[in-house]
Amino acid sequence: GFAHSHHLSWIQILFNQCAHSKYAQKLLADLMTNYTSALRPVEDTNTILNVTLQVTLSHIIDMDERNQILTAYLWIRQVWFDAHLKWKKEDYDGLDTIRIPGSNVWRPDIVLYNSADNQFTGPMDTNVVIQHDGQVMWDSPAITKSSCRVDVSFFPFDGQQCRFTYGSWTYNGNQLDIQNAMESADLADLVENVEWEVLGMPAKRNIILYGCCADPYPDVTYTLKLKRRASFYVFNLLIPCVMISFLAPLGFYLPADSGEKVSLGVTVMLALTVFQLLVAEIMPPSENVPLIGKYYIATMTMITASTAMTIFIMNIHHCGPDAKPVPKWAKTFILQYMARMFFVYEVGENCMSAQMEKQEYEMKDGDIFCSIHSNEGPLLRNIEYIANCYRDQRATQRKTGEWKKVAKVLDRFFMWMFFIMVFFMSLLIMGKVI
Repeated sequence: GFAHSHHLSWIQILFNQCAHSKYAQKLLADLMTNYTSALRPVEDTNTILNVTLQVTLSHIIDMDERNQILTAYLWIRQVWFDAHLKWKKEDYDGLDTIRIPGSNVWRPDIVLYNSADNQFTGPMDTNVVIQHDGQVMWDSPAITKSSCRVDVSFFPFDGQQCRFTYGSWTYNGNQLDIQNAMESADLADLVENVEWEVLGMPAKRNIILYGCCADPYPDVTYTLKLKRRASFYVFNLLIPCVMISFLAPLGFYLPADSGEKVSLGVTVMLALTVFQLLVAEIMPPSENVPLIGKYYIATMTMITASTAMTIFIMNIHHCGPDAKPVPKWAKTFILQYMARMFFVYEVGENCMSAQMEKQEYEMKDGDIFCSIHSNEGPLLRNIEYIANCYRDQRATQRKTGEWKKVAKVLDRFFMWMFFIMVFFMSLLIMGKVI
């Protein structure tokens, strides 16, 4: 008995399906008789046809800052009432919805106004769902390329706002009115983007009067608010630059006799130029210089200044025996006060050499003194001459030593000054991160 009833129920289901498909065919044939997809489907030509638009953002594919184009994958739902596509459910065995190809029915010509696509591909030709009361729902996916004004003033800590403006191309507001289904686009199915964080996508309905025509044209504008995830650029562009710029003041700490002072400055300059070229390739060639670009320019200016200062100090360091003695004010100000402030004590490179020279000098003087007592006339004159020569030599040595110390003190002073400048500049740019 059980098997028999089971068998009967299957026959029932199959019969119902056959009946449904038969009724669906009959319904389609009835609906399409005398139907034209070319004209606006209203009873009275003065009636305004309402179209409700809803956009779901699925994926941000690409944001091209240089060409200012945003590529996104959207799902677009349009709902309207077609006066000629109504039927009574009872006549067709309770059939309340039917899905047919979109090309068979009239569809609104709603387009993306700020499209930047070279092929002009609209939404996909998918099926439309028709309800028995004449409601038509058209869901279609679309990959849109829209023009978007990119402001890179605060790159890489910038946020962008991109607009999607949808409106009818040929119908004015008295024939077709466009409404937004929700206050904002649906972001529930959004696929996370690695570079951009989506803050929101509010929708706003506008009515625009164009110069060509007196009629109003309504549109719905979605504003996509994006914020850049900056960590990639911080690690690849900012931190290397900060490290390189901290090398620049160390050029002043290098001993002048090493001959590497200027070449260090020039090398650092070249390294920064490479980074600046990288940034210039990504950015649009607009008047707004990005924040990171300003930082590079400031650092490069500073390094140029430090290299120029180094050359000036090298000249002081290599003051020969013919140089003038160090002026009085420089002696008191640089060799006493500034030397104490920047902890520069010895004249030579290390303390040992200076002490050894001192002992040697005392010994020689003693020898001369002894020999003057023990010998007579002509020898005495020669010895005096030698002693004078030696004294002159010591004086010029002391003079060049003083110039070297002046150079060393100035080196220390500029090193600390430039360190503080680099530190504050890095602090300013890193302050934007936090």
